[in-house]
Amino acid sequence: MLSNKLVLMSPLGKTAFMVATDAIALPFCMLAAMWLRLADFDIILSYGIHPYIWVPLATLLVFGFAGLYRAVTRFIDRHLLTKTIIGLAAVVLAAYGVSYLIADRNLPRNALMIYWLIAFAYIVTSRITARLMLRRHTGIAQQVKANVAIYGAGEAGMQLLRSIRSENKFNVACFFDDKRELKNRNVAGLRVFHTEQLMDIVTQLGINQIILAIPSASPQRRGEVMRSVSKAGVSVKTLSSLMELSDRAISTRAIRDVKIEDLLGRRPVPPMRELFAKCVHGQSVLVTGAGGSIGSELCRQIMTQSPRQLHLLDHSELALYTIQQELHSRFPDLALRAHLGSVCDARLVDRIMQEGNVDTVYHAAAYKHVTLVEDNMAEGIRNNVIGAQVITAAAEKHHVKNCVLISTDKAVRPTSIMGASKRIAEMVFQAAASEAKNGGIFCMVRFGNVLGSSGSVVPIFSQQIENGGPITVTHPDVTRYFMTIPEAAQLVMQAGAMAIGGGVFVLDMGDPVKILDMARTMIELAGLTEKTEESDGDIEIKIVGLRPGEKLFEELIIGGEPTASVHPRIMTTWEHFLGHQLLTQRIDELMMACRENDCDRIKSAMRLIVSEYAPDSQRASAHISQQPTMSSVVPH
Repeated sequence: MLSNKLVLMSPLGKTAFMVATDAIALPFCMLAAMWLRLADFDIILSYGIHPYIWVPLATLLVFGFAGLYRAVTRFIDRHLLTKTIIGLAAVVLAAYGVSYLIADRNLPRNALMIYWLIAFAYIVTSRITARLMLRRHTGIAQQVKANVAIYGAGEAGMQLLRSIRSENKFNVACFFDDKRELKNRNVAGLRVFHTEQLMDIVTQLGINQIILAIPSASPQRRGEVMRSVSKAGVSVKTLSSLMELSDRAISTRAIRDVKIEDLLGRRPVPPMRELFAKCVHGQSVLVTGAGGSIGSELCRQIMTQSPRQLHLLDHSELALYTIQQELHSRFPDLALRAHLGSVCDARLVDRIMQEGNVDTVYHAAAYKHVTLVEDNMAEGIRNNVIGAQVITAAAEKHHVKNCVLISTDKAVRPTSIMGASKRIAEMVFQAAASEAKNGGIFCMVRFGNVLGSSGSVVPIFSQQIENGGPITVTHPDVTRYFMTIPEAAQLVMQAGAMAIGGGVFVLDMGDPVKILDMARTMIELAGLTEKTEESDGDIEIKIVGLRPGEKLFEELIIGGEPTASVHPRIMTTWEHFLGHQLLTQRIDELMMACRENDCDRIKSAMRLIVSEYAPDSQRASAHISQQPTMSSVVPH
């Protein structure tokens, strides 16, 4: 068969075949145009053979310049066809001009216009026919395509439909939209159904997947839509948000699973570009804890801003190797140095800053898992507190311009050793800022839980769902603030650019999220149902009780009113701290208790430094009548 031979041809052979076919067909297109215009063979013959040679030849040349013969026939798109029709117009105009200049009698003007239409119709028909033949024999047309519907009949939905039809990956059955004026209308050959008909139409048309084409919708709206679609018993996918794509990038590659961050209840905070690059572009930058969740994302974001050099420090060989290899692969031309060791090693940190002539430090190295640090107090405190002291001392010694500590909401009125140790680290930075003599800026960035980071609830819940449950929630009322990993890294970089020294930066993170609600949402995202005493669902949610050091509610500010910064969603506050000399003395006493591993002495020493530290208050926090949220302490 011809189609089999076409598939087996080399690319050069396929090109030659297309050129030869067009060289035969285009003269007949010209002849057909003349016949439609003149309807008399005697008159047609009187023009001689030249119009049937030179016009098609010029057309072939224009097609070659337009790239028609370089394109893969299976993937010809409307952009190439647009160039083709413009090229044909140029041929017609040129032919008319030449015939006017050199011929005794001009070619009929209308015949050239008719040729333009016939030749274009031939090109479209021949390429579509060839595409169908090739796809049939390459298996594309034989694939079982999912029967899908697009939720959203707006511009994004239209662009997605065009892309799906071009790539032939899905069979689109219809649109769904909540606009009454679109109900039962026809858009691009597909019927638009109102969302209230969703369950019935899904059954009638056999739809097994719905793609949400509402990239500008708020997280609340996405959550409502996702839940209504899930009730219909079909899988849900979504287009990336507007922050992740531009209109021109809308294609089937932008279709992905709905993620929990899509339903957070607030929009991600976009970075301000002038702040984003200020402390890293053309600078020598050090990231401690570079292999961790936040540290590795910081490295990725920094490398996009063309630093002079990036230094990575981590005590985990595997984590350091992994991020080093990734960055080398993505940014082969940028200078990168990986240092294996602990942030508590003063000689190592001193050498890195001196030899690297470091301008900016992002201190992300810390032990952060509440329960693990609670069970390993001495090592957790040593890493988090001594590490901060080593970094600030080396930064001051080597005239580092900006030194930023990544902190946590657990440092506010801490009930855990981890939270208290991070509050002490903040105080170390505050004291360094008050004593800075070389113009260096020391600041802290404090935010809530980071989605997808190691130890966060999302990967834990995902694993529990994959294992068939149960999902373990410590308390039905426990709430947390959440942000994405890229958002956290961008906040850190922008805060360093805005800092004047000693300030604590916090993000307006919207309202806190109830962990129980998050667990239920993740069950819905997995296409499952909650198992309760009343209903025989798929996944059970089990309440297991608060862990040691865990609080019901997290806060982001210790006291006082925050003030606005240059960024509309980032606030700054100034909080109390101990003077450098007294702080150093009490940290020495704390380290002595740690060396003896005396838990009671450790807690007593912690209270002398962090007056708000209350290790036994986590149970009582459930009875606090007024719980502060970002909405109540941070102006919107």
